[in-house]
Amino acid sequence: QAPDEVERPRLDKRVAPTSSSRIFLHVVPAFDSPAELLVGNFEKVMKTTLAAYAPRLLKLSIDEIEVKIHCNVEGQAKKQGVRLMATSLEGKWLQTAGYLEYLDPVTGIGSTYCTISPDSGSDPEVCMLQPYRADNSLDTKRATARRIGTTYCYDFLGLLERAAIAEWQAHFDEMNQPAAMPEEILASTELALKADGSAVEPVDRLVGTNDVGMVAWDCVLKTPEYPEGRPIVIVANDCTYQSGSFGVREDDVFKKVSEYARAKGVPRVHLASNSGARIGLAEEVKPYFKVQWNDAANPSAGFDYLYLTEEDYKTLGEEVVIADKVDVDGETRYKLDSVIGKVNGIGVENLRGSGMIAGETSAAYEDIFTLSYVTGRSVGIGAYLNRLGQRVIQKDQGPIILTGFSALNKLLGREVYSSQDQLGGPQIMLPNGVAHVGVPDDQEGMAAVVKWLSFTPKTVDEMAPARPTADPVDRKVEFKPTSAPYDPRDFLAGTVDADGKKLAGFFDEGSFTEYHEQWGKSVVIGRARLGGMPVGAIAVETRLTETRIPADPANPASSETVLQQAGQVWFPDSAFKTAQALTDFNNGERLPVFIFANWRGFSGGTRDMFGEVLKYGAYIVDALRKHDAPVFVYIPPHGELRGGSWVVVDPTINEEMMEMYADCDSRGGILEPPGICDIKFRKPDLLKLMARNDPVIAELTEKMGSLSSEEDIKATQAEIEARQETLLPLYLQVAYEFADLHDRPGRMKAKGVIRDVVSWEDSRLYFYKRLKRRVAEFRVQKTFSALAGRKVERSEVNAKLEEVAKASSVDWEDDLAVAEWLDSSSDKVQAAAKDLAFDSVSEQFAQLLAPLDASQRSSLLSKLKE
Repeated sequence: QAPDEVERPRLDKRVAPTSSSRIFLHVVPAFDSPAELLVGNFEKVMKTTLAAYAPRLLKLSIDEIEVKIHCNVEGQAKKQGVRLMATSLEGKWLQTAGYLEYLDPVTGIGSTYCTISPDSGSDPEVCMLQPYRADNSLDTKRATARRIGTTYCYDFLGLLERAAIAEWQAHFDEMNQPAAMPEEILASTELALKADGSAVEPVDRLVGTNDVGMVAWDCVLKTPEYPEGRPIVIVANDCTYQSGSFGVREDDVFKKVSEYARAKGVPRVHLASNSGARIGLAEEVKPYFKVQWNDAANPSAGFDYLYLTEEDYKTLGEEVVIADKVDVDGETRYKLDSVIGKVNGIGVENLRGSGMIAGETSAAYEDIFTLSYVTGRSVGIGAYLNRLGQRVIQKDQGPIILTGFSALNKLLGREVYSSQDQLGGPQIMLPNGVAHVGVPDDQEGMAAVVKWLSFTPKTVDEMAPARPTADPVDRKVEFKPTSAPYDPRDFLAGTVDADGKKLAGFFDEGSFTEYHEQWGKSVVIGRARLGGMPVGAIAVETRLTETRIPADPANPASSETVLQQAGQVWFPDSAFKTAQALTDFNNGERLPVFIFANWRGFSGGTRDMFGEVLKYGAYIVDALRKHDAPVFVYIPPHGELRGGSWVVVDPTINEEMMEMYADCDSRGGILEPPGICDIKFRKPDLLKLMARNDPVIAELTEKMGSLSSEEDIKATQAEIEARQETLLPLYLQVAYEFADLHDRPGRMKAKGVIRDVVSWEDSRLYFYKRLKRRVAEFRVQKTFSALAGRKVERSEVNAKLEEVAKASSVDWEDDLAVAEWLDSSSDKVQAAAKDLAFDSVSEQFAQLLAPLDASQRSSLLSKLKE
């Protein structure tokens, strides 16, 4: 009800959209509980309340919630006043606090307010005389951020914490468990440049006292995947400091923060709201320079040069301008050649810094998990940082642009564009693949960040852990793909049929999250969980889809174009989308991937060949070759994988990581049966087939051999030909069936191009076991490689493990048994790793000794013994 009361006055035009709002509630009945317990209960209630209502509280600009209560004091008639606060005025968004209120004995008005917490007991900690802080710079900065449609950068920590709380609550609801959230879900330490600029270091300073437009935090976030906490580095533009523009100092902070994240191998999240590279002029020169006109009496004739008088030149100094000394009518002038300025960061040096952080972000994407949340406009280098970090969450009011619309209008000489959204709003950046996800507000944005992080490992050297799930891993996959077009999301996430019956999908219920939904619609990509283990998913759209190319307002002759794209076909955009998804799954995420392969091939028409479909198809091979986690290619029921589409996902691209499987009702081959029959089973072959199998033709043929009359032979031949024409369509279907027999899973397995035939209904449990084993093998392989001092190939690891497993009576062909054995037999695995490491080191040592003579070897061995 309180937010409703706040919303009513905000409908009045006299209330500024950026104004701050407060909620006050006075509870008259007294409580019997002690004050510190009431404060603790208030903190717990506010955690879930803020998580549930954060979007509305942000929309209404509510910066403070105050609840005044009273509690009975044992042995005293007087009641103790308690103020419970959730306030943003101290810097963090709606941070909870409790105060004991002491009244003036004369006036009865509150005179002293002392802080109290659940852990402080009944003793107050700090006392103050004023109940509320006067408006300060933080209010101004929040208003500035709200005016441009975003949230003040420091307040995002509170939103991130609320998003994590909501994720925890959803997890408890899924598991049907009581909510037992860990303490201090988010801990953060602000980072700032060292005095010498060599690195960043932790700082303890008041919120909003930063003197640079880039702020950063080293955070520990507790999530259902990592209840003990996971490190995250956040770097954010401060849009209230020179519009969030990138100057030299901002570039230095960004670079060092990114390097800090890379050195730790932890995720780096960029909160983007900026105005691009900072522009400026030498303000100290403005009041002094003069103009040499071609005709002083007629300025319209133009000017010759700008200059400084000798006095002004000496005042400014040689380091501020570059000028040539000239003498004009006895007056000494300094003709300006270049203006340098006293301030560093007003021109090309900012572009150099932009190039520096662009290169750093490109490197960071390859080394760690990078994610950008575009909360406000992101311009120029800001837009490039979003793209170079690849993964982008875009708010509805967060355009990603290279140049502002007004500047383009001036360039075009007329009013063409009316807003930044026309250039880089979600309606542009989501369909073109720059942005992965769109969100309506900043709370939803932080929820999307937490959701994405839930699929990523704590550090780049690990794989993300399994998350407890209530969905049984051994259940059947109830939705089955059909030969008719269907929505692939139904088998990924499950659906409800026409009768209202729930049909479970392949992945854990509620775990599938789609990304790039509006781009390359003939392919569906996302992240999900199988038995709690995070994975990447790529599936194929079987229905007809449409791609819309908007008209260009700058070209009156242009119009919107709608391109229809058939299902089961890779087009340039969907091929690029597939390659991009695989690269994202690998870099920083190291996600195992399931590719539900159902492609008939690539679109090879003139438009798509010109649109570089061949290039993007090759990108898929590049991405799979580099993938450093298990990849399972599975042809689903009624799915088919043919020609070039098979080639770009064949396991031989990356045999160490890739495996291919097929359902018993799937198909795989170079061409579809009609296509191959046009080449390899033509009409003469069909006629021979008829001659062998049709008794009528056989009888007529035999009859014709006994005829002597040419007229009778011609008549019989006509009968045979008529019979052949009648049977031709039927025998064509026979030929198709014969060709289809070559494309079935039985032949695929016999030829060794797939590992196994897996029935769709049982595929969930089968692949869970296989995935669990492959993930366990990956961790063991990492251990082997660390001890051996080199990368030990999977085949080498498995050969050693199989030997140890058989000695331990473990069935090497049982995926689940091997996975559980690897997880529970750390001592045996370590011993096997040390044995292999010893062999590896011995081999390397022998190679080093080989060039040495006997005396040198003896001397070296003696030194080693010492």
